[in-house]
Amino acid sequence: MGTSGAHSESGAASAVVELEDICTRFGSHTVHEGLNLSVRRGEVLGLAGGSGSGKSVLLREMILLQRPTSGRIRLFGQDVATLEPEPAQALRQRWGVMFQRGGLFGSLNVRANVGLPLREHSTLDGALIDEIAEWKLAQTGLPPDAGLKLPGELSGGMLKRAALARALALDPELLFLDEPTSGLDPASSAGVDALILSTHALYGVTTVIVSHDIPLLWQVCDRVAVLGERRVIALGTMDELSKVGHPIVQAYFADLHAARRAAG
Repeated sequence: MGTSGAHSESGAASAVVELEDICTRFGSHTVHEGLNLSVRRGEVLGLAGGSGSGKSVLLREMILLQRPTSGRIRLFGQDVATLEPEPAQALRQRWGVMFQRGGLFGSLNVRANVGLPLREHSTLDGALIDEIAEWKLAQTGLPPDAGLKLPGELSGGMLKRAALARALALDPELLFLDEPTSGLDPASSAGVDALILSTHALYGVTTVIVSHDIPLLWQVCDRVAVLGERRVIALGTMDELSKVGHPIVQAYFADLHAARRAAG
């Protein structure tokens, strides 16, 4: 299963992300209640679950775009609720985010989009930033001329690669990927799967993937957390999840055996 054997229980280092008793409410609607989850350093963790299970909300809480109603979030051992603005900004620079729809600025070419985090958070000159951006794009498998195109001129698969290049611009210790294969055809999805694996092998970056793509979860993730009933209802390798008797897990992974065959 991709990297599943790379991180044993005994070799697991300290958690990079710790979610403790998270409760999230929007008015009378409760999304999370008593949710607990830890992401180990160096692992690839998948977040799965049906529509409305709170995957995207949880991601937004982990990247500090919104706060849970109650509970504690620790990132790199720091309680984010107690951080002043300056330390919080420094913490944000330790992770990169690949948004579901790319999140690139349509008026900037791809190279400028990838270099934007460096322009905002470093003192490097423009020429060096352009070189680094071109290198990041090359690492994601994009051709040399892709950097001079506008995001709207890229195919769906190329846009995902460009978004990943930008997420890696600051050499993050933690990477969040939001539905990295959504909207792609099977061949492009397989290419993104391989890209995530090669990126993890190259950087060793702790990675959290929000996805409903079972072949991706099967091939890439060390562990997968399944959300349901406002909490994490199952956590383990895909092989372990295939044996979980919870009806939500069974229904969500109904095509698990087909996914296993597709993953080889």
